[in-house]
Amino acid sequence: MGFPLIRPRRLRSSAALRDLVRETTLTPNRLILPLFFHAAIKEPRPVDTMPGVSQLPVKLAAEVAKNLAGRGIGGVILFGLPATKDPRGDSGLDPDGPVPRAVAAMKAAAPSLIVMTDVCVDEYTDHGHCGVLRTLPNGVVEVDNDATIDILARMAIVHARAGADIVAPSDMMDGRVGRIRRALDESQLENTAILSYAVKYASAFYGPFRDAADCAPKFGDRAGYQMDPGNAREALREAALDESEGADMLMVKPALPYLDVLREVRNHTTLPLAAYNVSGEYAMLHAAAAAGMLDLDRSIMEVLTSIRRAGADFILTYHATRAAELLGA
Repeated sequence: MGFPLIRPRRLRSSAALRDLVRETTLTPNRLILPLFFHAAIKEPRPVDTMPGVSQLPVKLAAEVAKNLAGRGIGGVILFGLPATKDPRGDSGLDPDGPVPRAVAAMKAAAPSLIVMTDVCVDEYTDHGHCGVLRTLPNGVVEVDNDATIDILARMAIVHARAGADIVAPSDMMDGRVGRIRRALDESQLENTAILSYAVKYASAFYGPFRDAADCAPKFGDRAGYQMDPGNAREALREAALDESEGADMLMVKPALPYLDVLREVRNHTTLPLAAYNVSGEYAMLHAAAAAGMLDLDRSIMEVLTSIRRAGADFILTYHATRAAELLGA
């Protein structure tokens, strides 16, 4: 025969057909917008390395919540910038801190909007590391895992009491999910869910976030507690441990360089799975678009669809509001 009998192009011949047979869908309710609330500012402060992203005063929390709920966006995750910092990150335990206040305001203004909170001390410590430091007999300074998880548990309680639907420990300390779960349950906050940053790599793609959250380490790096980019099997172990400790949801971070890992974790768990489309991934699209190298809107949709296709049930992304607009929300 001169022509093929099987023509896959038949199903690509119109927009309606393409929509009908699309395997992976992207909707606004699958998107979570990260927000940065600053205790010491009165007006939004743009983040130079993240076009379109600003640190926000807490007074805008209710307005932002109403706007996002109206767009059908799935939720938000909140990061706090305190008025003061100290070696232990004690300001992160203040019920009048920027995150608890923003949580309360957002839930009052838009009760249906899912509000998640980042549970980590890096935004609150004066050294920028994700835990309490200790000096070993040989003079080496390291993060004290067990002292840190007690602080994280206390922080999770503060956020949950403020009204957070989900607490999300991002520190990568061993045993923190179990410790937080016990603390929440003992405080009669058993309905507060835990989204664990189960698989978080020591990545170069966090730079703009550290500008936004003012949490770059003042010395060293976070390779001692975040994962080695060369490891994939370790990701499965980390995810399994957090699941066994009571995590309700798991996350892989970053997204784009680790889509293979995201797929492997998806294949090994039945828990809801998130991916964090991180600040560096966001910034590089904007930089390339500003240089005329690509179409920003098409790139946003392609990136987010690829993350969903790899196995993410929902995506934490700074593109959330623009993607919702492109999706017609």
